[in-house]
Amino acid sequence: MSVAGLWRRGQQGWPRRSPIVQFPNPPLLLAIFGWGLSATTSGDAHDVGRALSTVGLSAFAWLEMVDGDSWLRRVLGVGVLAWLVIRLANE
Repeated sequence: MSVAGLWRRGQQGWPRRSPIVQFPNPPLLLAIFGWGLSATTSGDAHDVGRALSTVGLSAFAWLEMVDGDSWLRRVLGVGVLAWLVIRLANE
């Protein structure tokens, strides 16, 4: 199976009728990359990693909130977005 085929299969999720588990979408991959960068560096690279993580997580939460495949994923989007707003308000 090709990489594109594996990507499409991973995006279908499990269970098929109401996906809860899926391979991470691009915004979530960006958030994971940014988190890893900020966790392993310091200085400007750490700040860039935190920014990438926040932007990626915000995009992920928004997409899940407005277009999640199941009610659980939409609630997850609302929760993550609320957590990000609270976290940023406290900084």
